[in-house]
Order: sequence, then structure tokens, then C-alpha cells
Amino acid sequence: MKADCVVAASGLTRSFRSDETVRHVLTDVSATFDRGERVAIGGGSGAGKSTLLNILGLLDAADSGTYELLGVEVGSLSERSRDAMRARELGFVFQAHHILGHRTAWENVALKLSTVHAPVAERGDRIHAALESVDLSSRASALGRTLSGGEKQRLALARAMVGDPVLLLADEPTGNLDDDNTRRILGLFADQARVGVAVVVITHDARVAAWADSAYILEDGHLRGFSC
Repeated sequence: MKADCVVAASGLTRSFRSDETVRHVLTDVSATFDRGERVAIGGGSGAGKSTLLNILGLLDAADSGTYELLGVEVGSLSERSRDAMRARELGFVFQAHHILGHRTAWENVALKLSTVHAPVAERGDRIHAALESVDLSSRASALGRTLSGGEKQRLALARAMVGDPVLLLADEPTGNLDDDNTRRILGLFADQARVGVAVVVITHDARVAAWADSAYILEDGHLRGFSC
């Protein structure tokens, strides 16, 4: 594996059983994503985009095939080691953002540092820097439920970034945003790519596909590249 490779997936398959029915969601999916690469993955509803994201994010496992994250074959890891690697190396941003409405913006970001057991002495500076990077310093004490949709999505990104991930995974992060907030979120993702983070975005949004360095589409369980 080359030094700047973050994700190396080969021959991934995933099926789901329901009574007597087997639904093949992923079939022989292979891809490599490098540090600093901006990746968009599209496809129709039910095409398997979220399933692939969950496998890349160590939230699910493929039925067969190999997945190396930073050169480590994740299939060989114990569940505890997978959890630790997910907390340490990955950041997640979802369309629903999962911001805790009863916690402040500061506290929402702080939760991520708790999961990675960051030194307590460092946490304040890191949280402040993360909020500042998404222009939310002035909203640090605001409760999550009082934030606008765009602010919540930027806060979700701050929470993902504060752990210094090497791989940032986003599932439809612009689906509920207007053009101005979409440009803002994509600009923040680009900032992450510039410092070496591999950014993988699941999307139906043509604006995201046009923004990406590499664009793919999932069809019939296969991942194929395409040009915008």
C-alpha cells in the first residue's frame, strides 16, 4: 500500500436476509481513497450507499472482501480494537447531524474528545479551534436546539474535526441545506482535504459531485467511476 493511501477496499460484498429472501446490496466493490482526496459517491435510493459508508466507518462489516484502513486489515481486528480505531481515526457527519439539543455547542464538540480520551488540559483549546474553524465561536454557549439548520451541520463538522480524523465520512450532509450553506459546508470539507484528510461524501447532490476530485456511482451493487 502506498504511503498516502487511507482506504483500500477490494471485493467487498454485503447481503441482507429477510425470511427466505436475500438482497445483495454490495457486489465486488473495490476502491482506494488517498489522503487529501475529495470523494463523492452517488446512486439511487436503496443502492447501498449507506451500507458502504457503514462498512468504511467500521459500523458494519462486509460479508467478504478486504478493507484496509491505514494499512490495517480491519477484518482481523477485535470489536474493541475496531471501536478504538473508529474513535481515533474517523469523523462522521450525517444529514440528521445528531446534535444534542439540550447541550451547548461547546458540549456537543466536547463529547467527541471524551470518546478519544484526549488529555483534559488540551480539550479547551481544541474545542475553541474547532468552533472557530466553522465560524461558531460566538455560539459556543448556545443550546443545540436553538441553532439553525446550517449551524447544526457546521457544528456536526466541528465535532467530527476536533478528533483530528484521517478519514471524514459524510452521509447526505447538504441534503437539507440551501445553496449558501452547501457552499459553506463544501468549503469546510475542502479545508479538511487540504490538511490531508480523506473526505468521502455520500450524496444525491450534483453540486457535491462537481466539487469532488473523484466521483463514483453505486449501481446494482457495483461501484463505478463517472465524469460530471
